[in-house]
Amino acid sequence: MEFKQDRFRTLKGPLRVIEKILSVAIPLTGIFFILDIPIYFGVSFFKQQYLGLFLGMVMALMFLIRPASPHGSREKVPFFDLICALLSLAIGFYVFIHYPILIATIGVISTFRVVVGIIILILILESVRRLAGWILVSIVLFFLLYNRFGYLLPGLLSTSQVSSGRIITQIFLGAGSIYGVALHVAAVVVFPFVLFAQVLFGTGGAEFLFRVSEALMGRFRGGPAKISIMVSSLFGTLSGSAVANVASTGLITIPLMKKTGYNSAYACAIEAVASTGGVIAPPIMGAAAFIIAELLGIPYAEVVKVALVPAVLYYLCLFIQVDLRASKEGLKGLPAEQIPPLIRVLLNGWLYIIPFAVLVYLIFFRYMRPEVSALYALLSLLVISLFKKETRLKLRPTMNFFEGASRGMFEIAIIGAAAGVIIGVMTYSGIGLTFSRILTEIAGSNLLFLAVLTAIASLVLGMGMPVTAAYLLLALLVAPALIRLDVNPLIAHLFIFYFGAFSFITPPVSLATYVAASIGEADFMKTTLQSLKLAFAGLVVPFILLFNPAIGLMGTTGEIVLEVFCAVVAVSAISIAMEGYFHRKISIIFRIILVMLSIMLFLPLHWMFSMMALAALAVITIFNYLPKKSFKQEVSNKTN
Repeated sequence: MEFKQDRFRTLKGPLRVIEKILSVAIPLTGIFFILDIPIYFGVSFFKQQYLGLFLGMVMALMFLIRPASPHGSREKVPFFDLICALLSLAIGFYVFIHYPILIATIGVISTFRVVVGIIILILILESVRRLAGWILVSIVLFFLLYNRFGYLLPGLLSTSQVSSGRIITQIFLGAGSIYGVALHVAAVVVFPFVLFAQVLFGTGGAEFLFRVSEALMGRFRGGPAKISIMVSSLFGTLSGSAVANVASTGLITIPLMKKTGYNSAYACAIEAVASTGGVIAPPIMGAAAFIIAELLGIPYAEVVKVALVPAVLYYLCLFIQVDLRASKEGLKGLPAEQIPPLIRVLLNGWLYIIPFAVLVYLIFFRYMRPEVSALYALLSLLVISLFKKETRLKLRPTMNFFEGASRGMFEIAIIGAAAGVIIGVMTYSGIGLTFSRILTEIAGSNLLFLAVLTAIASLVLGMGMPVTAAYLLLALLVAPALIRLDVNPLIAHLFIFYFGAFSFITPPVSLATYVAASIGEADFMKTTLQSLKLAFAGLVVPFILLFNPAIGLMGTTGEIVLEVFCAVVAVSAISIAMEGYFHRKISIIFRIILVMLSIMLFLPLHWMFSMMALAALAVITIFNYLPKKSFKQEVSNKTN
């Protein structure tokens, strides 16, 4: 398998000039509207005006530099792509200029509006096909057709009969469709974080994060694997994309792990699972953290607080399994001469800590909007970059940052628009409530059964789809069913988000695993199965959160401490069972017992069962640490 990174065209001449103009205009336009600069001049805009312009420019740039197929020319731009780019820009400016009139007369169905609506839908679908493949395109088409012909279906699945013109107009201009919450989060909230990450990595922040991970983890057994986990988690929290994370960090970490003794499939699996963990870890979470906050009308900081411990538990599972594998196979850490002293690393790169401190302070202590906080963090990064000659910004690197940020918005913004189409259709047709009602009727009042159905549905619907689109679809289809059974709405949304994200490492699609296997030249199926084994304990974490909200830092201090302790014990025991090694090789019977005891710790059973499980796990731990020969001899002596 070949992993191809060169996905974009290299333009020359006038088209290269247009590419540069769009690459600069997209970030500058974003900053202009995020900071509400028009208000200082006494001018106000609908947010849909900005979103229309932003989407138009992003799609125009995408059609110019992203070929229609992997085998398309990397130098010439076909006439069809030029037309698509021009139409994208034209519709973007049309919405920007005329939206106040359009929304005031949305009830008027005109041929021109319907035609423009059809064109923007076709442009979005073709953009999505190039970026994410046919799966999401098929889902969007399914919901469009359902909205139009759902009235022909019987019973609960039936919808009201609506004309095609009204449906197209509503999706095109309605405030809750294309230019709705999904695109708003992408263009307003996520974009500053993408730009911040581009500048951070481009000014040496990536090297700093890698060196910190190397200094902290390199000396321990299985050090390269632990470096991979830490680096991937740090990068993933900023990139918000499992696949992009694997593609960037995996080029370094996978060869390093293979060089120190890990087989190809295991090394690739570690990278895939660690990179996927970056998606569920704050602050970005594949844009889901911001979308959840918008949908539920709660502070972004609240989403981060609840998601923090589950993310730590996920990585704890991975660390334990990697450590046990290193112990079992006698793998060592890096040679001492290859490990940089932590003090020296921090002294050389302490300036990079300042932007993160600014970000945390403004969001969690000043309660500033996340997007504005990210821009202030970016400003502090630009200021501190002046202190070092090698990081001072020049014109060409700055252009590269803008280009990187604009390209980084392709998937987030365009797929956000596609998700907006689905949201608009589901809201208009009521299918979300229908599907939720069907799930509730199947599961009855059994929360565990409903949770399992929800997890399966999330994994299936998440296959091959970007995590944000998968989450938005599931939030409308599945979350209401969980909420009906008195699950906290935030936990319900996080639950489905987690399993949508886990589809990147679960068969049969597992895109993150595919990319990792391509980089490491490993067998795809072996890598996928190994990824599933490494992530299995992590797959249990959402269930722990569902039944024990205290691990989301909800409840009294005593409840939180007790439940977090039980959760740590539970995932640790499952991790040991998955690896089949704890101080020495353990039998399959012991492994099954460990899993059963772990389940007893987080299911809503009587507290006595939890105490019994903890006691039994303590006995098993002591038994495994007793010297085997001495233990046998002691038993023999007592018998005699």
